Amino acid sequence: MVESLPADAGDTDSNPGLGGSRVLRSGWAREPQLLSLRVWSLYSATREMAVPGFTLGAFILLLLVSSVANYPNGKVTKSCRGMIPKHGQTPQSDPACHISVSQMTFRPGDQIKGTVLFFWGDVAKLLTYLFVCFSVTLSGPPFKGFLLEARDAENLSGPPIGSFTLIDSQVSQLLTCEDIQFSSILFQGSAVSHTSPSKKTEIKVYWNAPSSAPNHIKFLATVVEKYKIYWVKIPGPIISQPNVLPFTTPKATTAPMPTLPPVSHLTKSFNASDCGNKKFCIRSPLNCDPEKELACVFLSFTRDAKSVMVEMSGPSKGYLSFAFSHDRWMGDDDAYVCILEDQTVHIQPSHLTGRSHPVMDSRDPLEDMSWRLADGVMQCSFRRNITLPGVENRFDLNASYYIFLADGAADDGQIHKHSQQPLITYEKYNVTGYPENIGGSHSLLLLKVHGALMFVAWMTTVSVGVLIARFFKPVWSKALFGDAAWFQVHRMLMLTTSALTFIAFLLPFIYRGGWNWHAGYHPYLGCIVMILAVLQLLLAAFRPPLHDPRRQMFNWTHWSMGTAARIIAVAAMFLGMDLPGLTLPGPWKTYAMIGFVAWHVGTEIVLEVHTYRLSRKVEILDDDRIQILQSFTAAEAEGYAFKKTVLAIYVCGNLTFLTMFLSAINHL
Repeated sequence: MVESLPADAGDTDSNPGLGGSRVLRSGWAREPQLLSLRVWSLYSATREMAVPGFTLGAFILLLLVSSVANYPNGKVTKSCRGMIPKHGQTPQSDPACHISVSQMTFRPGDQIKGTVLFFWGDVAKLLTYLFVCFSVTLSGPPFKGFLLEARDAENLSGPPIGSFTLIDSQVSQLLTCEDIQFSSILFQGSAVSHTSPSKKTEIKVYWNAPSSAPNHIKFLATVVEKYKIYWVKIPGPIISQPNVLPFTTPKATTAPMPTLPPVSHLTKSFNASDCGNKKFCIRSPLNCDPEKELACVFLSFTRDAKSVMVEMSGPSKGYLSFAFSHDRWMGDDDAYVCILEDQTVHIQPSHLTGRSHPVMDSRDPLEDMSWRLADGVMQCSFRRNITLPGVENRFDLNASYYIFLADGAADDGQIHKHSQQPLITYEKYNVTGYPENIGGSHSLLLLKVHGALMFVAWMTTVSVGVLIARFFKPVWSKALFGDAAWFQVHRMLMLTTSALTFIAFLLPFIYRGGWNWHAGYHPYLGCIVMILAVLQLLLAAFRPPLHDPRRQMFNWTHWSMGTAARIIAVAAMFLGMDLPGLTLPGPWKTYAMIGFVAWHVGTEIVLEVHTYRLSRKVEILDDDRIQILQSFTAAEAEGYAFKKTVLAIYVCGNLTFLTMFLSAINHL
């Protein structure tokens, strides 16, 4: 009796592109975590099927994978051929994973059952008993990813052989390597990988031998412990067909270890003395000096005959990076990253695919790499040829590009998404052409205008308009162009608010070309504010006459909708200040916004209290009508003067807060 196999749940799709805040690197590792490795050798009970020409075995891959990144779903089909993670690091030489099988022979069409067991040096002892009810536990630090394939033992660089069948599709999945074409569905699923970052103690799969299988099959596994520690093509046992000549083990069974270019230490800081003369420089703030200012973000290019010397400097606790781009959007860019790990800076060429983290490439094109850490400032430099024919993902520096500069956090050598929009040059530049001294912006003009208009509308015009309508009706009651002066001023300010809001509302859609799904609640709140602003205009257009019975309902509805719009607008501004496209420097921005709210609310409270006291003061003190009129007139005049003074002070304070935010936007 044979246990039934679960249905094949493998996913043969190629690697999907990711956008926005997705963290994508090479196909093997994404969100970094500190890991510990534990691996258990588990007993596997097997039975043989009593059918001629068909033997049931098992192939069990035992790995504990704590966190898998760059493709946490394990769809690493682009790495099938070489089985090499594109991390730009040197693979480890001593395999930490062992592969075993239940039997050493197979026939075409067979299923082979086996075990891949992890061990850690001399700390643990490996005990495996196949076909016996016995289990062994083994412990150690965990892995982050794996890829398992079967190859022709006489041609390990050839395509995967046969296919796999899953035992548990929750923890493992099938891959169909995209450079391999099969004539039958039987041969899909030619590799096995992880499915998620969840911890795994055991992964079981079956291997299906093809009808035209070679004489000898070798199982290979690539295992990633963490981003910079991985083993490539760990050799497993060789199984052979019956009655064939014994296989001769090749001399080398593991991938060659690449040699990294040497890296030296910088002895002093970069300087900007040659910017615009010998160096093409990008600086933020403009004209800052990295030798004297710790906050200076600096990038320079110095051309030699056939190469360019690159210097990059800036405050960072994780990484600094720059990229050449054909447009102002991330994607298909030539990028370079300086990553801090264990008080060492690693200089890494990379490329960007969509709105994702860089995919690390080989360091071979880089020369004369150096770095320096001092006072929280990271500096790195390297040289590369202007043209690199035949080198994938490296741009020709004789052309003009937009240049991006970004920084962010890094953990265990793996970078996180930058919290702020990269500094982007205002136009395309040729860094090997005439030396220039330029700057850039962390926010595009459309987003700056969007933020500025919203601040003007919902900090100043609407706030002053509300105060005038609430407290200044008796102060400015005289007619102006047919209506009371207070009403004309109120209407003008509210129409201005609506017009500014409408213009500002359209700008992000023009910039994005549609809806921004990565901006959190901000766009939703903005839509609500826009809707309320339009409804207020429509409501005001159909305002009933002063003594109409519906006037009271209009007044309450008008006040309620206006108050709701102001509250939601302030919440939207709070959230918008932290969005990558318009990140204002903090934490002062939060305190400034709280200060503005307190300033406005405090002003309204002062005017409310004054209005109440004035109403109590103007009362009949005696029966003398002249005395009543004189008392009322004096109190009224005194009250009007106080209100005007409060309004003047309020407007000055309001404009101060507004100027702070507009200045911050201008300096992005």
